[in-house]
Amino acid sequence: MGQGGEPRRARAHDEELGRAVAAAQEGDEAAFAVAYRLVQPGLVGYLRGLVGREGETAEDVAAEAWLEIARDLGRFRGDGAGFRGWTATIARHRALDHLRRQKARPRPAALEQDMLELPGPQNTSAAAMEAISTERALGLIAALPRDQAEAVLLRVVVGLDGPAAARVLGKRPGAVRTAAYRGLKKLGERLGLDGVTDDGPGTLGESR
Repeated sequence: MGQGGEPRRARAHDEELGRAVAAAQEGDEAAFAVAYRLVQPGLVGYLRGLVGREGETAEDVAAEAWLEIARDLGRFRGDGAGFRGWTATIARHRALDHLRRQKARPRPAALEQDMLELPGPQNTSAAAMEAISTERALGLIAALPRDQAEAVLLRVVVGLDGPAAARVLGKRPGAVRTAAYRGLKKLGERLGLDGVTDDGPGTLGESR
């Protein structure tokens, strides 16, 4: 299914991302290109969940976000995982600006099918997250309440852990964890994955 398992790749690449960001802050343009390559797929997938898939909207919003990221790069402090969350926050602000201009509210849209891979049935939230890649689930994600959809998008597509997702949304980690759990539970039930549970950080993308 193309590029599967985005959360796992996100974390596997965070060390490389941290090095690239540090070098980019010293003026290394090639390193900035590496950071862009590692972050952009998840960022665009998240934005498509907020602003939809019509035309090049998500890509346009991402481009606006990257202009701000490049401008403020020297102010960033943190590691690769922190950079992923920082860029998601900037992208979310740009998406909300776009939606305000459109006089619309953020709506969950279809997730990028090639961002996730479909595993065999498992009695964990990981099964629900990865099953989102099926055509049937692409419609189900749009039916989730906004807070649940956005929490799932940040965890699944961007690859953030619970506290990082909470910082992006400006909410308490417990509230985001609950939203993600409820969203995953609904998806699991509708996809026929009985007993989907939130077993803690490890099953919500932190040690997959």
